[in-house]
Amino acid sequence: MNDSATQDHNPSDLGDLEREIMDLVWRRGPVNADAVREMLSRPLKESTVRTVLKRLEEKGYLTHDVEGRTFIYRAAEGRDRVAARAVKRIVDWFCGGSAEDVVVGMVETDMLSPEQLQALAEKIEKARKKGA
Repeated sequence: MNDSATQDHNPSDLGDLEREIMDLVWRRGPVNADAVREMLSRPLKESTVRTVLKRLEEKGYLTHDVEGRTFIYRAAEGRDRVAARAVKRIVDWFCGGSAEDVVVGMVETDMLSPEQLQALAEKIEKARKKGA
């Protein structure tokens, strides 16, 4: 297996097709190139799919094992970890590292539903109790 999981990858460096393939891998789990090709929203040549899978591996998003003569691709990390790193980059870049500014901005611009606000309040309270 390729040890590219330790690479610091940036989700913004993914093209549309790369994002679509990562979504498939995250949803379905380990896949080969033929399975990816069948699940894509548009028909593509096998060589195109293999090239994109290789590129995703080089960027650190995928790893592969070989079963017989078939490459089986897996996500190097879960979607949640990749997303968390992307959010951290945004927080660092636009808010000087202040997660509070991000949350306040989301609240003030009505991005969160009442249900989401309640869930967030419960998580904050739980974290307070844990830290006390």
